[in-house]
Amino acid sequence: MYTPKHFSAPGEEALLDLIRTYPFATLVTTAASGLEVNHLPLYLDDKGTLSGHVARANQLCQETHGLNEVMAIFHGPHAYVTPAWYPTKAQTGRVVPTWNYVVVHARGKLRVIEDANWLRAHLTALTAQQEAAFEQPWQLEDAPAGFIDKLMQAVVGIEIEITELTGKWKLSQNQSPENQVGVLQGLSAGDDVHGRDMAARKLAELVKAVNRLTVE
Repeated sequence: MYTPKHFSAPGEEALLDLIRTYPFATLVTTAASGLEVNHLPLYLDDKGTLSGHVARANQLCQETHGLNEVMAIFHGPHAYVTPAWYPTKAQTGRVVPTWNYVVVHARGKLRVIEDANWLRAHLTALTAQQEAAFEQPWQLEDAPAGFIDKLMQAVVGIEIEITELTGKWKLSQNQSPENQVGVLQGLSAGDDVHGRDMAARKLAELVKAVNRLTVE
């Protein structure tokens, strides 16, 4: 992934936080027929290991990937940036639109897991993570006896041991300070969820830049 220095991720903890916040991943693997792409939620545990599950009939389960490198791509918030937000538009007109985004690439070794206990533990953890925001969180035990066990027969678990984490935080850092403030104001004024998240991340980036200048 092409990442100019000014678009570098703020640190490993920020990468892990984005994975937890946006767990729906694009998983790229290799097969005899070439590249395979799957889209699925992946759960990140405290040890930095990703886990997920796919249909037993999925091509992913038909080949041995244990020795192959895979990549999980996690897309964070993204937003269109209009030149109208740049104060320099009125001054020079030398501005163009762009797209701001945050993304994480997780490389690792994939392992297919055929273990009912492991699968149930994974499903329990993933469900608890996603249900945490609800007033009355749903649990596997809420389903009729035997129902979950029957569904589990149709899926298999996957686990990815992360070997490399990279990220790109494209938040208009290449713009002048006044244009960056304009982007922050423009994103904050909208109703789009992604835009508001981008605004929060942009604000954090600006605060970090100010603190860095203060220290220097």
